[in-house]
Amino acid sequence: MIEISNISYEDKSVLQNLIQLYRYDSSEYDGHVLNKYGLYQHKYLDHQWTEEYRRAFLIYKDEELAGFALIMLGVPREFVKLSDVQETNVISDFFVLRKYRGQGVGKQAAFDIFDKFPAAWEIRQTQRNHAANQFWNKVINEYTKGRYKEEYLNGSWDGPVQCFQSNKYD
Repeated sequence: MIEISNISYEDKSVLQNLIQLYRYDSSEYDGHVLNKYGLYQHKYLDHQWTEEYRRAFLIYKDEELAGFALIMLGVPREFVKLSDVQETNVISDFFVLRKYRGQGVGKQAAFDIFDKFPAAWEIRQTQRNHAANQFWNKVINEYTKGRYKEEYLNGSWDGPVQCFQSNKYD
């Protein structure tokens, strides 16, 4: 069984630990580097609990920790270049442990998040992260029954962006 659960501030260290794995995995695509203490930084870590529009979730498979998702809700349109709506939701970071990849864990967690927060959505990947792009295209295509678009922002983001509306595909 796949579950998503809000991360409390008391569990911030769990998220910090998972971010180390996430940044390590993605460093070959996005160029993140270790600091002098051998750690990857996430400059918005504390913002998950101080900014009302941010939400942080742990992902579990059969009650075992399997990953995390960081999302932003109601991002104003001035930051969203592809949507015809006034605001959109964004997955800012999404990570599933290698052990659980290819088992539907990420797909089900994403579906649960989209259903929990019905709205326009944008999902972005860095240009070089082809695996993430393939994952998101497959997941969003299935979720929306093909009713989404993938586009590129001119200059403001280096990579593909999928745009769609959740809870409109019964």
